Amino acid sequence: MRVLITGAAGFLGSNLADRFLASGHTVVGLDNFITGNPDNIAHLMGNPSFEFLRHNISTYTYVAGPLDGILHFASPASPVDYLEHPIATLKVGALGTHNALGLAKAKGARFFLASTSEVYGDPLVHPQRETYWGNVNPIGPRGVYDEAKRFAEAMTMAYHRYHGVDTRIVRIFNTYGPRMRPRDGRVVSNFIVQALNGEPITIYGDGSQTRSFCFVDDEVEGIYRLFMNGDAQPTNIGNPTEYTVRQLAELIVELTGTASPIIRKELPEDDPKVRKPDITRAREILGWEPKVPLREGVTRTIDYFRSLMGTPLMKPRA
Repeated sequence: MRVLITGAAGFLGSNLADRFLASGHTVVGLDNFITGNPDNIAHLMGNPSFEFLRHNISTYTYVAGPLDGILHFASPASPVDYLEHPIATLKVGALGTHNALGLAKAKGARFFLASTSEVYGDPLVHPQRETYWGNVNPIGPRGVYDEAKRFAEAMTMAYHRYHGVDTRIVRIFNTYGPRMRPRDGRVVSNFIVQALNGEPITIYGDGSQTRSFCFVDDEVEGIYRLFMNGDAQPTNIGNPTEYTVRQLAELIVELTGTASPIIRKELPEDDPKVRKPDITRAREILGWEPKVPLREGVTRTIDYFRSLMGTPLMKPRA
């Protein structure tokens, strides 16, 4: 197959490109580097099965040649990023999704939308099943991301129903691992960078809010299986094992051997209190479930960030 991956220089997009290439497919990567990192795809340059286009999917997009699949992963995806780029986040969810769907329709390609557990907002149902409609504040600071993804899902289903486009929607839960950006605002990368630099580890609120952390290799495998063998209905791909944020901080303190204290800051507005996927659908349809336990995945992620020590983003803040 020849597939287009938008957001190919991002954390998930670049790992997904590796997965498709490893299976013998050809990949066209597209990114405008707003939050993507050229280093994430540097190893692919020169690979005859990989082509890169520097482009903003929210503007008119042309890709020469046939495409069998379009995987739309372009978007700021952490609170730091989408609060810094709120309008770009809304545009890539709306205009970017529309452009990518139009391209899929023109090429006769399968369309795959990277959605998010954020469509569930601060959930009133736990764990979250795909049938839950969510509890989102549309005008809160996180609404730019949550509503962009909710709109993108609606647009994807409209193209599926009205135009007959073959579509997939994945709802991604907290994912971590190599190629995360230091200080991107995600809890795993924040804690590890703070620990390695000997900075205080900052938890928000009392740290009792929960998250379910999925290692990137597991997440990408689930995404690949969903693209190849799934159906049009949204599918949760995440790790159903739940941890409190404080438990994560304590594990990272232990694994890094840091002397960093754990300190508390005020909980951000609309921060979800709980987050845990029901993955019954992924198990039944895809035969998928995560394999990498948190301790192993965090250890591998710490090793990755240690390799970046000395880079500007890893240095302690003044």
